[in-house]
Amino acid sequence: MVNLNVDFCGVKFENPLVLASGVLGVTAGSLARVVELGAGGVTTKSLWRQPHPGHKNPVMFGTEHYFMNAVGLSDAGLEKGIETLTELKEKTDAPLIANIVAAKIEDFGSIAESIDILQPDIIEINISCPNVESELGKPFACSRTDAAAVTKIVRSRTRLPLAVKLSPNVENIVDIAKSVVDAGANAITAINTVGPGMRWNIDLCSPMLANRVGGISGPAIFPIAVKSVFDIHAALPNTPIIATGGINSGRDVLEIMMAGGTLAGVGTALYYHGDDFWKNAKAEITEWLDENNFKNISEVIGIFHKK
Repeated sequence: MVNLNVDFCGVKFENPLVLASGVLGVTAGSLARVVELGAGGVTTKSLWRQPHPGHKNPVMFGTEHYFMNAVGLSDAGLEKGIETLTELKEKTDAPLIANIVAAKIEDFGSIAESIDILQPDIIEINISCPNVESELGKPFACSRTDAAAVTKIVRSRTRLPLAVKLSPNVENIVDIAKSVVDAGANAITAINTVGPGMRWNIDLCSPMLANRVGGISGPAIFPIAVKSVFDIHAALPNTPIIATGGINSGRDVLEIMMAGGTLAGVGTALYYHGDDFWKNAKAEITEWLDENNFKNISEVIGIFHKK
């Protein structure tokens, strides 16, 4: 039998498939169901300290090649988030990654301190959403100094493993990754959505998204994700990576793990394939590993770097 177990920052995942932030993480029930369907772990939607309204509808638009969203990181706030996390921990023992976001550096510290009390398995720091730039300014992930400052303040408020979610929309993602690891991050999540991008309906002469611009995800960005993960792993081979961005099949999971990912964050694949994605991806992964004489999936992590 092929072993799909993965160790990530000392946390055991039964398989490397993890629900990415902001996809289905609205209720404890929806997150728990993802685990029942086959995910190895789940990530919450981005949690704010205070309620955050996000953007007006329509906030999503997709084609067979890519998906765009301008949800705007909507959230009911920390109080509701804590309620959801508490309920979720009662429903499942699967690893839980709590994603946090804030508009100010100091606010990251306070929300991390509040979340720490609930002891999720990992805290993921979102400093890289591209579709709220007009509201909040450039993401912290665009600056080595800012990215490190956010990481440092969160590190000072919790001993939980920290993963920092980085943006591909920078000149050198490796420099940003190094800065957050030096500041205390245990892991990297790469990548967030690309862009922002824009589409219009030419017949109605109106934008497809009410916000006009949105982050781009889906199959079109997978090559960018693979390159980012490859480069980060080459520079930081001992730093685990939650690899995400356009993963659309079990073979994609294997490819991005071979580039250096330890876990595979899944988002828009659920838009394209629905709930069956989890079992189908695991079957595809298992079949490939068996045919190629791998006993443990961890053996494939980073093998592209040995070529």
